[in-house]
Amino acid sequence: MPSVFCMLRSFFVVAVVALWPWPLYGQEIESQRVAAVVTEYRHNSHADVIVSRLLLTDMLDGTGKDSPLKLVSLYTDQRPPNDISRLLAASHRFPIKPTIAETLTLGTGKLAVDGVLLVAEHGNYPFSSTGNHQYPKRRFWDETVAVFRQSGRVVPVFLDKHLADNWDDSRHVYDTARELKIPLMAGSSVPGTWRHPAADVERGAPLSQIVGFTFGTTDAYGFHALEAVQSLAEQRRGGETGVRQVRCLGGDAVWKTLDDKVCDPALFEAALRRVPGFGDGQPVQREKVAEPKLFIVEYEDGLKVFVFELNGQVGAWTAAWRDEPEGSIAATEFWTQEARPGYHFSLLLGSIESMMRTGKPAWPVERTLLTSGVLDALLKSYTRGGEPVPTPYLKIEYQPTWRWEQPAPPPPGRPWSEQ
Repeated sequence: MPSVFCMLRSFFVVAVVALWPWPLYGQEIESQRVAAVVTEYRHNSHADVIVSRLLLTDMLDGTGKDSPLKLVSLYTDQRPPNDISRLLAASHRFPIKPTIAETLTLGTGKLAVDGVLLVAEHGNYPFSSTGNHQYPKRRFWDETVAVFRQSGRVVPVFLDKHLADNWDDSRHVYDTARELKIPLMAGSSVPGTWRHPAADVERGAPLSQIVGFTFGTTDAYGFHALEAVQSLAEQRRGGETGVRQVRCLGGDAVWKTLDDKVCDPALFEAALRRVPGFGDGQPVQREKVAEPKLFIVEYEDGLKVFVFELNGQVGAWTAAWRDEPEGSIAATEFWTQEARPGYHFSLLLGSIESMMRTGKPAWPVERTLLTSGVLDALLKSYTRGGEPVPTPYLKIEYQPTWRWEQPAPPPPGRPWSEQ
């Protein structure tokens, strides 16, 4: 039989755990119990490269640094044949719940976690008429908020990538977070990743134009490019003032804009030189670009952004800018570690961990709100033959609270060693 001392000690431990107060935001704590709500959980999905770091260390193989976040429950909206969530749940002893409400309440009837990860990326979901993948972000968000309202309290939420695939839902998420004072952070892993060379817009510098490159699908990788460029633009003199109008051109109109020097040719060349394979001054072979696209974003204060999507020639995110029309040019590549462990997601997780522990987002959610709206409007422009789309609703003003710093090289080696 256990001794009286052992029984009393066990009772004391259980009592302390049960009565321990919820953390106060602004005061960092050692550990956070989080729930994850994901669309699907398969190898190298966003659920895997974000949530699995809570289970398998930041190296995704058990050899790295443990996260201060503890995954205590999971909801998967879809279960593909290559699902890995059940195996992870069995080996790491966390439950997979059938509903979002149960995932957040753990059967108690009230919110029972300290933070929520909403990872709605990948899965078998329809596309909108403009080509945007319609992930169930608003449904995930509304069901999470319903638990908050019922419980009478909120916890920090991270929403992967854009707030939603359309402006109305994006604004809904943002407005609800403000109404309930939910600490909310969202966005891409690309703004905070390595830059080669290390470069950023000087805080408060006058900017007139930024030229960048993107690749992949417009709705997915185009968002990464826009948010990376926005992380540069928001540093300019006066902070962010919002976007007045956008256009998305395709086909010959892209080359005509370039040939007519509507965008700064020197900035185009500088951004192109940061693309792997173009460092020695090689020109773009236009005939190898089947469907060229050009995003044109005009800001309220006169700044213009040009982002070229040239699949078949360009396979990187880069940008070039100068403080004013006659100033010196700076350019950089936003480098990501595409091979596992995809350590740029560890950099993103570090910001998520900080927000979960303090209740203070690492960067303004307004950046992602603006980028979400810009992407939605660009896709509308493209389906309308490249006509301008006025965006008076994107007069979103904010001051930057985040400043990029070059991360330490990812293991193994320097981040640009493979170039």
